[in-house]
Amino acid sequence: MNPPSDTPTSAARWLTIIGIGEDGYAELGKAARAALRAATVIFGSPRQLALLPNCIVAKQQPWPSPFALTPVLEQRGTPTCVLASGDPMLFGVGASLSKQIPSAEINVLPAPSSYSLAAARLGWALQDVELLSLVARPVAALNIAIFAGARLLILSNDGSSPRTIAALLNERGFGASKLTVLEHLGGEQERRINALAQQWSLDKNDAAALNIVAVECVADVDARHLALTVGLPDSAFRHDGQLTKRDVRAITLARLAPQPGELLWDVGAGCGSIGIEWMRAHRRCRAIAIEANTERQQLIEHNRDALGVPALRLINGEAPRALAGLETPDAIFIGGGVTVPDVLETCWRQLRGGGRLIANAVTLQSEMVLHNFRAQHGGELIRITVAQAQPLGEFDTWRAALPITLLEIHKPR
Repeated sequence: MNPPSDTPTSAARWLTIIGIGEDGYAELGKAARAALRAATVIFGSPRQLALLPNCIVAKQQPWPSPFALTPVLEQRGTPTCVLASGDPMLFGVGASLSKQIPSAEINVLPAPSSYSLAAARLGWALQDVELLSLVARPVAALNIAIFAGARLLILSNDGSSPRTIAALLNERGFGASKLTVLEHLGGEQERRINALAQQWSLDKNDAAALNIVAVECVADVDARHLALTVGLPDSAFRHDGQLTKRDVRAITLARLAPQPGELLWDVGAGCGSIGIEWMRAHRRCRAIAIEANTERQQLIEHNRDALGVPALRLINGEAPRALAGLETPDAIFIGGGVTVPDVLETCWRQLRGGGRLIANAVTLQSEMVLHNFRAQHGGELIRITVAQAQPLGEFDTWRAALPITLLEIHKPR
């Protein structure tokens, strides 16, 4: 039977990405060896290129410093190989290349990933483990994954990563967590180092640059627990009072309804609580916080790291001017500044079709703006009132916070 007409020929796949482990060329399959023998140029780290035997005559090109994919892209149409550690599509160079090269031009030949090898050594079920990476990523991103009883497998950036991870666990109140550093998995130099986070004493030079850290999270008595559901305690954020309070925040985020991969604009972000909790809803959620106040920008920077979403993007400026040129959002939250001329209309124009806009108001003037906007574009107005029981002499009574008027409006597709 002839292949379908849209099936790419082998010649069209000029780039082969090969996962290679510590055991080197000897453990590669026939397809990987054939691709290496046929290649004109082979890219990889000096360590990976050193694993190739003399029978491979292609030009061997170490990655440039700083790292860049441009040299590979320049080889388009020429038989080219890229060496990657383990599974190239799992936090690897293959994932980066596939964003710039059509899949019809790439052949990926994976090897067991470091995660798979580590799970096999530890006897962990891989589907029950959180897979993380510190390769060119901030350690603050781990904060969102630290929970009592969680098991983490973390690709290290270098030999200093285990100590950095231990320090973060201690700071979070998880010093009793067990750390296992697995070095050179699958190779002759494979080694394991075990210690509790609170007892970690190794420095950068005591751990190999190529390692993965396994963490069994154990909470201390004073551990800081951060739920993944919306509505974190107000105390989880540093703020100057400009904070969407917990119960109102939970209602607001429920109506914003974050979906994986969606982008939120948090306009007049204050301490960034809405954008941060939006991103905590799913690892693929993205957010841009727009804030002009320098001190509040510093609060946002602290909060996004402490709560595990350092990828939140911060824009220094005031709406609507600061909104020009930003990526089209799937949802917009306006927590302050609805009375600023043209803010609502600009946000509405920029919002993608099918997106949703939520705006909160406290004053009569801002409430009127929302009322007039609803009269023009539709939507729903909701009044939110929250009261807490507080002492009144020998008794208790209800103390109500300022009521919040919320506008929810969905843009037609």
